[in-house]
Amino acid sequence: MLNDFVDVDVLDKPYKIHIGEGVLSDFNSLLPENLKSAPLFFVCDENTQVYAKNISGGQPLYVVKAGEDSKSFSELQNLVSWALDNKIDRHSVLVAIGGGVIGDLAGFAASIILRGISVIQIPTTLLAMVDSSVGGKTGINSSHGKNLIGAFHQPSLVLCDLDVLKTLPEREIKAGYAEVLKYGLLGNEIFYAWLQQNGQDVLDLKPEAVKHAVRVSCEMKAQIVKEDERETSGRRALLNLGHTFGHVFEAEMGYDGRLLHGEAVSVGMVCAIDLSIRKGWLDEHVKDSVLAHMKQLGLKYKIADIGIPKDTDFKKLYKRMFSDKKAKAGKINFVVLKEIGESFQSNEISEDDIVATLTSCY
Repeated sequence: MLNDFVDVDVLDKPYKIHIGEGVLSDFNSLLPENLKSAPLFFVCDENTQVYAKNISGGQPLYVVKAGEDSKSFSELQNLVSWALDNKIDRHSVLVAIGGGVIGDLAGFAASIILRGISVIQIPTTLLAMVDSSVGGKTGINSSHGKNLIGAFHQPSLVLCDLDVLKTLPEREIKAGYAEVLKYGLLGNEIFYAWLQQNGQDVLDLKPEAVKHAVRVSCEMKAQIVKEDERETSGRRALLNLGHTFGHVFEAEMGYDGRLLHGEAVSVGMVCAIDLSIRKGWLDEHVKDSVLAHMKQLGLKYKIADIGIPKDTDFKKLYKRMFSDKKAKAGKINFVVLKEIGESFQSNEISEDDIVATLTSCY
């Protein structure tokens, strides 16, 4: 199977996303010319250490504990100190090998070490391939919420080796698929229709299906990032479909590994669809279609499915949403749908609307 690539044409530093089987075996040949002789510093977690060792060639390697807890101030400090101890310089490159946690942590570290060095993203989960590795958003979590501390720092290269997905548990693949489905819902009706026909093949990691899903997702994100790199016009914010709900679910669960990001987003998208119908912007049949697709593939779609207790105070969850980055001037911006493939933002959402939606989607 021939490898694909997607160009991310951001203004200051365009880069390529390579997608295919066996991409990691071509690591050295795929490096951009300006980085071929650069010192490389590898960052991975306990689960991705094997890939790092295969391509690092004895160069410095930092291993992070697997899990969302590693997206913290303390781990950021440890990583930066390790890099400085190992004489990293401004011509060096951090190579992040792992899921979203490693990509976000290492990307943020790269943005602040010596006021910014290059980073290469090698995502090893489906979710990271189609979401966090592309577009330059980096960051860590805090007690106030997810990804509230970070920076925009575009990678110099993204390598998506589809072979590594074969080592993932089914739950991780399904969590990543939720972010794939997001692209169809927010801006590509044709892709949504394709997923309805081929979604199981994607989950089964059939090569052509998963490559197509990753490529289309990356193409869509690349185009949106090109139009609104730093999320100033509102265009890039559409990528947050389901995330305002999803992030508050994650915060409520405490980032302890019981809830995967993609699972939170999966349920969050159902909430966004319910909210869109509740406000009169979307036809009821869309929810029926999406729920049927999710149920068929075994995705999470109810709040009860992700560990949120039944006696949770939904008004408290609503108030917690004001800590989200999308809150502005005392109002929360929600990404909502007009139809499949057409999304927009609205901050004309009341507490009663949110509580009703959370109750309905429980």
